[in-house]
Amino acid sequence: MNENLARMLLLVDEVFDVKNDPGQLNVDEEVMERLKQIHPATLSEYDDGNGPAAWVLVLPTTKALMNDFLKGVINERQLAEFTLPCVSYDAVYLCSAIVLPEHRRKGIAKDMSVNAIKAIMEQHDILSLFCWPFTTGGESLAQSIAGEMGLELLLLRKPHGNVF
Repeated sequence: MNENLARMLLLVDEVFDVKNDPGQLNVDEEVMERLKQIHPATLSEYDDGNGPAAWVLVLPTTKALMNDFLKGVINERQLAEFTLPCVSYDAVYLCSAIVLPEHRRKGIAKDMSVNAIKAIMEQHDILSLFCWPFTTGGESLAQSIAGEMGLELLLLRKPHGNVF
């Protein structure tokens, strides 16, 4: 396994601890295929020449599902499951942005996120960005993206690791 890939997978485990929260979206091959059906721009990767150095996952969805998620009616896994391909989306969920430490603070995650959202906006009238920040950096990223894109920003304020 490539060293960058191994470090990225370790970082994902450290930050999100998906194994201990079944309500979180666990991205495997099946989930990645489903996300691509929703929109090809959902998953982005930055390769520094040594393998992946950053991953971003954005999920276009509906405001109704966004509101259910923010109210705790559905969890993150259900948000992805209930978002159907080939419908009209008006919100986008910044699900995750992971960057290796030596590549942070270079705007990589922001650029990847903005480019993905712009690609989604070519086909959908996105009005809102929402996020469940696990770190202060994640919240800052969401604020920066929303500001640049002119989107309403809504944040889920729930400690991670808890199941809905």
